[in-house]
Amino acid sequence: MIMANPEFPKVRACLFDMDGLLLDTEDIYTKCNNFILAEYDRPNLPWSIKAQLQGRPGPEAAEIFHAWAQLPIPRPTFTAAQSALQSQYFPLCQPLPGVPLLLKTLKRANIPIALATSSHRRNFDLKTIYHQPLFSAFPEDRRVLGDDSRIGKGRGKPCPDIYLLALETINRDVRAAGGVEILPEECLVFEDSVPGVEAGRRAGMRVVWCPHPEILKLYLGREREVLAGVAHGYEWEVEDALVDAGVRKTGVGRKARLDDGWAVMVGSLEGFDYEGYGIEVPGMFGGGEGGLGFGVTGEFRL
Repeated sequence: MIMANPEFPKVRACLFDMDGLLLDTEDIYTKCNNFILAEYDRPNLPWSIKAQLQGRPGPEAAEIFHAWAQLPIPRPTFTAAQSALQSQYFPLCQPLPGVPLLLKTLKRANIPIALATSSHRRNFDLKTIYHQPLFSAFPEDRRVLGDDSRIGKGRGKPCPDIYLLALETINRDVRAAGGVEILPEECLVFEDSVPGVEAGRRAGMRVVWCPHPEILKLYLGREREVLAGVAHGYEWEVEDALVDAGVRKTGVGRKARLDDGWAVMVGSLEGFDYEGYGIEVPGMFGGGEGGLGFGVTGEFRL
């Protein structure tokens, strides 16, 4: 019998971001933007700005980008040029290492999964056009996209709504089958972006953070804050102040989340530690693919 970490409940569902996590699209986004920036003698998009765009809904990301870029053209002109480039390059994207096997193995383990991506339908279709077998792992009704009408305006990542909605798409089927609903703390979120990690943490879920190497450089020395979901401050500081003032005895603020063990950082999705999350995979021994777990491939656990 595979035993989970006794400090946490067994994982009963997994929720996935897409860009930069399942598919190598983040560098394509950067390439397309840099083409346009160069045309108007603007510098390449720095990772300090790129990090603020990752995981956010398109309109919100656009506001941040244009505030930095200061391009001498109307936004519709930029959007048209960007769309044309994305239509050319998005279909060339590829799955990132470890992704196909991870999805296949979760299916073997009978772990339900859902997609929670900030990509809108048009871009989602462009990115997945040649990866239909891979994305068939996500039933259509378990794909929550960035332009989903059920997500309120301004409630994209880092707000928790998209992950709570993704869980609900799974629980709808669980209830229909007469099963016991899956709780947020029984979910494992897979993310590459800092806002996405915060969204998962705010949803009350465990998180695996698999960042782009450049994002990791940017947040070097701040990994604990990212894993706690407090790298951007938010109201965790308010929670801490209330606890310190004696208004509340406990809180879910910055201090409470640092080093709480609910999130880990990995360098790749290869060699997933199923056993460590209480996931039983028929016919698998040693806890991971080929007997290797995340602990062997560079886990940063808090």
